[in-house]
Amino acid sequence: MSRRRRGRTAVVAVLLAAGALLVTSALRETLTYYRTPYEVLGDPDATSERVRLGGDVVPGSLRRTGDLVVFRLAQDGHEITVEQRGVPPETFREGEGAVVEGTLSQDRVFRSDHVVVRHGNEYRPSTAPPGSVDAR
Repeated sequence: MSRRRRGRTAVVAVLLAAGALLVTSALRETLTYYRTPYEVLGDPDATSERVRLGGDVVPGSLRRTGDLVVFRLAQDGHEITVEQRGVPPETFREGEGAVVEGTLSQDRVFRSDHVVVRHGNEYRPSTAPPGSVDAR
């Protein structure tokens, strides 16, 4: 192989590697990971960083006072209290999955400023009788 051809091959290899690095970096930033209550409560550094916390809203734990919404998220037997400022989405309900973003305070209460309702990946058709209007 001539010297010129080896140089071109090296340049192409470097360009391909750089392109692959850019693509994997872009894909990594589009993924959204969340942590469980067990992981957040067990992490000594959790109070110093902003995290996403996921779980199911514990039935009977939802309280609203003005613009403050307090509830508990649970997963695998571990629970954490969440305080959310603002109105959560309309589909936010007890017993449903949710992901919140915020920080864990020193008193072990998760202070959230953003709530996202987790949806299942199953489609279920309406159970309304044929000919009626589904009021969803």
